[in-house]
Amino acid sequence: MSSNSNPNPLAKARIAVLGYGSQGRAHALNLRDSGLDVVIGLRPNGPTWHKAKAEGFTVLEPGEAVKGADLVAVLTPDMVQPTLYRESIEPNIKPGAALLFAHGFNVHFGQIVPRKDIDVILVAPKGPGALVRTEYERGRGVPCIWAVYQDVTGHAEATTKGYADGIGGGRAMIIKTDFKEETETDLFGEQAVLCGGASELVIAGFETLTEAGYQPEIAYYEVMHELKLIVDLFYEGGLTKMLQFVSETAQYGDYVSGPRVIDAGVKARMKDVLRDIQDGTFARNWTEEYKAGLPNYKKLKQADLDHPIEKVGAKLRAQMPWLQPQSPAEPLKKAG
Repeated sequence: MSSNSNPNPLAKARIAVLGYGSQGRAHALNLRDSGLDVVIGLRPNGPTWHKAKAEGFTVLEPGEAVKGADLVAVLTPDMVQPTLYRESIEPNIKPGAALLFAHGFNVHFGQIVPRKDIDVILVAPKGPGALVRTEYERGRGVPCIWAVYQDVTGHAEATTKGYADGIGGGRAMIIKTDFKEETETDLFGEQAVLCGGASELVIAGFETLTEAGYQPEIAYYEVMHELKLIVDLFYEGGLTKMLQFVSETAQYGDYVSGPRVIDAGVKARMKDVLRDIQDGTFARNWTEEYKAGLPNYKKLKQADLDHPIEKVGAKLRAQMPWLQPQSPAEPLKKAG
């Protein structure tokens, strides 16, 4: 459904969605429900191949899906995209078609150099695929950011907005950006705050309490479990709602102790992280790590999985039935 009374500029277009994971499936279903023509490009006979077929899509090998498509949406993991582009997209995408990404990483850092005879655009919903789908089904949408990297047809902006409308973004809000801003802010948010920053803050808090002799179960509840309560308040109403719903004691502790932990040194190191993103250091390191078979990635990931906070957390979460996906008749599984 378009965000205005005009027909969607993609109304007569064929859209090839490459990938059928969380975002790929949500985009494809929403686009189809918006009345658009969608085919799916996947490796043959994998689990997502059968899932997409079962959900009524025409499913082709990526190169075949690209042939004849007016818009090709690349919704596969970042590190497989350069090979996908080289082998399946570049030889098959027709001149004047649009190549769409949901993250600008490979184009911005030169891992993919798009052909000069196609439009290159970006639409990134600001939410996980499951939310993109459920909000669409409720008649709403998830805000999207959009960008045009290369416009050879003169219609790239309209195409981009049409795609954002097709997945439901036009029902909410669409915000213009560019590939540089989207890529660098996305990477920074993940590394400094959302994933890297938050996980390290929680681990440091857990270790501080347990090293001081407090029970690991109590430490887990205080620094990880209850974090969701605060994050939900942030999500729903920013700092204002968080401060409205926590105690005055908690507020005072926030004001006087927060800056002692997250001080000017932390911000300076955040700027170092941002510089590594901006100058391409992170992209080079990550690309080399992937090509080497992920040895450091695997070691660092295992260290997180083996941390004591995960051991105690698994036992505690097993006693939280609201976290367990199960039928009402299924008995709770014991921890240990």
